[in-house]
Amino acid sequence: MRILVTGANGQVGYELLRALAEKHIPLGPPSQAKGEENHPLPAEERGRAHPLPQEGGRAAGAGGCTPPREIIPATRSGRLEGGTSCEAIDLADFDGLTKALDRIAPDLIINAAAYTAVDRAEDEPELAQRINGDALGVLGAWAKQNDARVVHYSTDYVFDGSATRTYREIDATHPVSVYGRSKLAGEDALRDSGARHLILRTAWVYAARGQNFLRTMLRLGAERDALRVVDDQIGAPTPARLIAEVTARAIAQWSTPPSTGRGGATANARAAPMRSIGGMPTLDGTYHLVASGQTSWCGFARAIFERAQRTGLIERAPVVHAIGTADYPTKATRPAFSVLDTTKLRDAFGIDLPDWQAALDGVIGELALGQ
Repeated sequence: MRILVTGANGQVGYELLRALAEKHIPLGPPSQAKGEENHPLPAEERGRAHPLPQEGGRAAGAGGCTPPREIIPATRSGRLEGGTSCEAIDLADFDGLTKALDRIAPDLIINAAAYTAVDRAEDEPELAQRINGDALGVLGAWAKQNDARVVHYSTDYVFDGSATRTYREIDATHPVSVYGRSKLAGEDALRDSGARHLILRTAWVYAARGQNFLRTMLRLGAERDALRVVDDQIGAPTPARLIAEVTARAIAQWSTPPSTGRGGATANARAAPMRSIGGMPTLDGTYHLVASGQTSWCGFARAIFERAQRTGLIERAPVVHAIGTADYPTKATRPAFSVLDTTKLRDAFGIDLPDWQAALDGVIGELALGQ
């Protein structure tokens, strides 16, 4: 099995390479990064350590041997962090994308690449649509024709944020930004392609590396005595490493014949209704993947500073003042409430997801160990 990971330098892509390597999947040589924070910064500025998901008590790997696997990383530049060569894949270049897929011939495509500049997307709707939306039709069509599978990451931004309870996969979507509409278009294009797929919606992603809310807060907290952070947008902060770990476990089950493995019909009797392909049940479909619990950006910032001070990452914690979204205008509208219900994922794959605060403890611990 050859697994192609696009966006390998991004937060999730980087952690995917690490998570898959920990499962002893070799990193293959190449056959010959665009991003921006999607969260509100404080009003003053624009511009392994965490708990792993638990496997619900069921035995892993039942039913036979796992086939050999090889990971093929790809980035837009053709270079991994540190300068190592890898495949060069630009989702905006459909002809180049198809040629790369023909050359690499992956059995599984994990698409961790995306246009993530939420505010800039309002000024570049065609590019956002091309990368986040239309490219998934190209990936899906190739996968369908070549009997491959696709794992794709989507977002809480497909919802408008007006709900009063956690969003389920079957709830009506209504994105209120160009970014959200482009991501929903990608979901639809992949589903319409007829390819075997998993769509994993996640939210409020952060990590110990890269450009994200956690690292921005730590930088500003070391510079300032006080910050103002939005307190009326609610979600579930989710580490990229958690997303990668869950993905690795999910695809291991998804690749197992349903009659023999953990991903089988018997093992997943409690799961939400599964699609049927060739008369056999399958785990294909859309799932929500976030840490448990919920908080606001302001609550997340305060939790970051409390832990950072306790572990010595910063000398003192700044005062965090709560403000409303109206006090921090942005070009793109953010969902006011975007907590995702993960029941379907937990039931289907037997994975327990940590609380967002426990997950944060782990990421802070990772940073403290590396300081």
